[in-house]
Amino acid sequence: MAGDRALLRQALSTGEETDGRVEFKERLSREVHLSEARFESLAAQLRHRVLSGDGEATYVVGVTDEGHVAGIKPDAFSESMDVLNLIADEAGAHLDAVETWGTKDGIVGVATVKDGGTLEIATDHLIVGTAGHVDHGKSTLVGSLVTGRPDDGEGGMRSYLDVKPHEIERGLSADLSYGVYGFDDAGPVRVDKPDRKSDRATVVESADRVVSFVDTVGHEPWLSTTIRGLLGQKLDYGLLTVAADDGPTETTREHLGVLLATDLPTIVAITKTDLVSAAETDAVQRDVERLLRQAGRSPLSIARHGTDAALDEIGDGVVPIVRTSAITMDGLSTLDTLFEQLPKTAAAGGEFRMYIDRTYRITGVGPVASGTIESGTVAAGDSLLVGPVQEGTFEEAEVRSIEMHYHRVDRAEAGRIVGIALKGIEETDLERGMALVPKSADPTPTRRFKAEVMVLNHPTRIHTGYEPVVHLETVSEAARFEPLDGQLLPGDSGETEIEFKFNPYLIEPGQQFVFREGQSKGVGTVTQCIE
Repeated sequence: MAGDRALLRQALSTGEETDGRVEFKERLSREVHLSEARFESLAAQLRHRVLSGDGEATYVVGVTDEGHVAGIKPDAFSESMDVLNLIADEAGAHLDAVETWGTKDGIVGVATVKDGGTLEIATDHLIVGTAGHVDHGKSTLVGSLVTGRPDDGEGGMRSYLDVKPHEIERGLSADLSYGVYGFDDAGPVRVDKPDRKSDRATVVESADRVVSFVDTVGHEPWLSTTIRGLLGQKLDYGLLTVAADDGPTETTREHLGVLLATDLPTIVAITKTDLVSAAETDAVQRDVERLLRQAGRSPLSIARHGTDAALDEIGDGVVPIVRTSAITMDGLSTLDTLFEQLPKTAAAGGEFRMYIDRTYRITGVGPVASGTIESGTVAAGDSLLVGPVQEGTFEEAEVRSIEMHYHRVDRAEAGRIVGIALKGIEETDLERGMALVPKSADPTPTRRFKAEVMVLNHPTRIHTGYEPVVHLETVSEAARFEPLDGQLLPGDSGETEIEFKFNPYLIEPGQQFVFREGQSKGVGTVTQCIE
C-alpha cells in the first residue's frame, strides 16, 4: 500500500551502517538469492539487522547499495517480497508491514521485519454478526465493546468502523466492517483505536480468545449487503440491536428473520437506554419479546434470569435480551461475559473452502481475496483452484501469503476472516461469490438446483418464472424459480427448481439461502445440484 514518504526518506537518510537496522536491496530473486550458500548468508545478515535494531529491521527494496532510488517492475518486487519472507522465516523473523511507492522506473518499497516467527493465533475465535435498523447503535456498541470506552454521545465510537469517507460524513455504514477484541486470563483484551492495524494485530497476537464482529448495514437500500454479511461469514452468533428510543422497525423484522431463518443463535441488545425512561425501555422490551414469540422463539431477559441462564439456554429457540448503553456502558460487561464464555458453534473440519467476499490489489503483492474460511485449513504456498470463472471453469492459483486482522500468519482455519494474496491469477478475474478450494478438489459448478423453500412474504403467489435475487454464502445473483407444484403462496413451504440467471457457482446440498425481490422474501435450503 502507498505509505508515508517520510518513512522512505528516513530510511534513505539513515543509510546502511555496519551495526544498523537498515538494509538496501535493489531486488531479490529466487534464482540468485535462494541458492544454498547465498540464502544462509542473507539469513545471517537479516538476523544481524534485526538484533541491531532491537528486534526490528528495515529493508528498502528498489534502491542501489548507495541508496539511490532505482525502482523495479511489479513482478520483480513481488518476487523480492517472496524471497525476503523466506529469508526472514529462516532467520526466525517475519515481515510485519510493507509500504510501497511508485516511481517513473517502477516500485520502491520499505519492509519492516520483526523478530519472531509469523503470528501463532489463538485457536479459539468467535465471529459475531451485528444487525439492526439504521441509527440503532450497532457500530457504536461494537466500538465501545472493543475499546472499553464510552461513546461521546455523537457516535464517536462508530467512526472507527465506518471505513469510507462518505460513510463517516453521513453516519451510515455502506459495506461490511470488522471490529476485534479478545480475552485472556486477566479478562478483556481491548484495542485503543480499532482502525489502527497494529492495535488489532496486538489483540490477535496476545488474546487466548479472539472475538471478531462483522458489522453489517442498517439502511434499507443496503439490505442485500446485510444478508451477505449474515450468510457469507460463517458466523457463530448474531447480535441484533433495537434502539430504546425507537423500538422494533420493519428493518428489525427483516434482519431478525434472516438471523432466525438460518438458525443462527442470536442475542438482542436494546441500545440507547440512557435516552429514555425505564418504563419506555420496558415497553420496547415487551415489543421485542412479542416479536420473538411471533417468530417461534422464547425471549430470555438477562436482567430477570441472569447471565448463566443465557449461556445455558441460548439457541434451541431461546434468544437472550440485554439492555445496553454505549454512553453509560450499562450492559456491556454482560456482553463481555457472554462473548468470553459462549461456545463456538461453527464447525471447523473438512476440506478447505472459502467464498470470496471482497477483492483488491496491493502494489507489490498482487491480488487479494478476502472472506471467511468456510471449512478446512489453508497455508502459505498451497495450490488452489479459484472459480467458477468464465464458462464455468476453475483457475489455478498459489497462496502467496495470508493476513488476519492485518497480521501475517502461516496458516488459517475455518472461521477465520482472512485476506489471501494469490499468485497466478489477475485481480480482474476474481469476483465476489467465487470459491477457493484445494487443487486436489474436483469442483463442479452449478447453475441449476433443487431447494426446499419457505415464502415469508409475497403480495400474491409465486409462479414459474419468478425471478428474485438469491443470496447464498457471498453469492448474490438473480435466479428463476420453477415451483414443482406450480405455485407457492405466502407462508407456504415447498420444493422448487432454481436456475441462476447469469453465472454458475460452487454450491452443495444443505446450504441455506435467502431470496428477495422488492417486498417479497423467503428462505431456502439447497437439496440437490442438477448437472
